[in-house]
Amino acid sequence: MKIRFWGTRGSIAVSLTTQDIRQKLLATLQAANGRAFADQAEMEAFIANLGFDTSGTFGGHTSCVQLITDQPEHIILDLGSGVRALGQHIFALHGPATPQTYHVFLSHLHWDHIMGLPFFMPAYTPGNRIIVHSGHANAEAALRRQQDAPSFPVDFGHMGANFEFVVHTPGVAQTVAGMTVDLMKQRHSGDSYGWRFDHQGARVVYTTDSEHHVDDVAERQACVAFFKNADAVIFDAMYSLAEAVSVKADWGHSSNIVGVEMCLEARAKRLFLYHHEPAQSDSQIAQILQESRRYEEIMREGQPLEVLAAWDGLEVTV
Repeated sequence: MKIRFWGTRGSIAVSLTTQDIRQKLLATLQAANGRAFADQAEMEAFIANLGFDTSGTFGGHTSCVQLITDQPEHIILDLGSGVRALGQHIFALHGPATPQTYHVFLSHLHWDHIMGLPFFMPAYTPGNRIIVHSGHANAEAALRRQQDAPSFPVDFGHMGANFEFVVHTPGVAQTVAGMTVDLMKQRHSGDSYGWRFDHQGARVVYTTDSEHHVDDVAERQACVAFFKNADAVIFDAMYSLAEAVSVKADWGHSSNIVGVEMCLEARAKRLFLYHHEPAQSDSQIAQILQESRRYEEIMREGQPLEVLAAWDGLEVTV
């Protein structure tokens, strides 16, 4: 199974500013320090050794992740703004007229997680089948409502694809596109749901927009059991621990520290910090990643946990 990230920001989409780009250029020139390069290959090797926050960007699209298996159906986790680029990618691979089946798993119905649907071109293609999986019984109403006038010029009814809506019950596993799928209710305004996918020995957990109270032992143990032995946990790490337990308590999000602790306890193999705070720069996210990796080293008692910060375009195999 492969994981490809199309959108990793939380709450609102963001973009690099002119000042951001200039800071990256300045950092690159300072690192080069007047160095001359013999050819493009030498320049590319130099860039590859720069920090990712200088040579790249964690991106600005809101939540959207793709799971790629040996099955022909497409698996999409959330419909944030990143799903627009995913739709273009699928059109490039298969052509716009080839009927496809899409399984969409929604964490919840807040706008940053559904705002990309009106720009997802496969939704307008007759013959396509889009199956929306959710823990919310009102998922269809939410998707239709965001395209009602005057909010959007194209009504949901103008989409040519055939939509189906499936409501899942936490703790009741189902088989979808060759995967065993289960979900867990999470603490978030309006409720959110974490999803677990098992396929041919690989386990991926998608848990975003979830707040974890450090003193709620029962909830923590339930989450650890849900994460157990996961090959990858995609985790809401929007806040620092200090923010999560003080000024932003009850805002519905978690921290990198809690993610490391829970994944270590669950003996997960990889933790992807996700749902990045939109106000954070690339350098700030890189610093959080460095601190998270150091914390993992300090807290580790058994097998190591690989900690990564998800970025738009990242693809990994599990």
